[in-house]
Amino acid sequence: MALIELENVSLSYPIYDAQARSIKQSLLSKVGGRVTDHQGRIDVEALHDISLSLRTGDRLAIVGHNGAGKTTLLKVLAGIFEPPQGRVVIEGTMSSLTDVTMGMDLDATGQENILMRCVFLGMTYDEAKKNLPEISDFTELGEYLSLPIRTYSTGMLVRLGFAASTATRPEILVMDELIGAGDMAFAAKAQARINDYVSSADIMVLASHNNGILRQFCNKGLLLESGRIREFGPLEEVLAEYERVSGKELEALQ
Repeated sequence: MALIELENVSLSYPIYDAQARSIKQSLLSKVGGRVTDHQGRIDVEALHDISLSLRTGDRLAIVGHNGAGKTTLLKVLAGIFEPPQGRVVIEGTMSSLTDVTMGMDLDATGQENILMRCVFLGMTYDEAKKNLPEISDFTELGEYLSLPIRTYSTGMLVRLGFAASTATRPEILVMDELIGAGDMAFAAKAQARINDYVSSADIMVLASHNNGILRQFCNKGLLLESGRIREFGPLEEVLAEYERVSGKELEALQ
């Protein structure tokens, strides 16, 4: 059974700069977290006192304006950031799809990158080799898979990363926006695959600005504001609060 538990998690980014005080006001207007000044060093508090619990069957939508802490929280869940304060418990195999082309070697071939990506996401090398023909076929890249990926277009790179990244079946899936898979001709095929990929996970956490997609895939919601939890609960209640807050912000700007 998959499990995610966060208890009183806080995380700050220290910035060391001789001009830290002069940029403090600029940061205050651009980031959501609290900014503190310590003799020339400023700390941007990205997350403050985050506590939540997710079990098998939970599909969590993370919402909030830019700088609210969404991506930082995803990186904590994925194990990329280890918070200095609080407790994080993750039980179950994890796949983080914040960037499907992350870690690719531009001088390696498409097939070599498929193998590396699969191993990076938790497969053994033998499992990756076994899955290589199916993944290769899915990419529809043909003979290009024998070439270094530095020769690929952006759309080809995304196809390659998408096919390799969705070949695994993790118990916990963490995503920053829903995966895009390149050109229109590939879209229907990719949509069917992503639907199957998401439905097979025990727990999914998805950060997105698209409320329609969140309603399609999620059942719980978490609204972050300045690195803190403003609302956590049933999806529709959280989205209603998010839309209310966003409406007030727009009125204030007019």
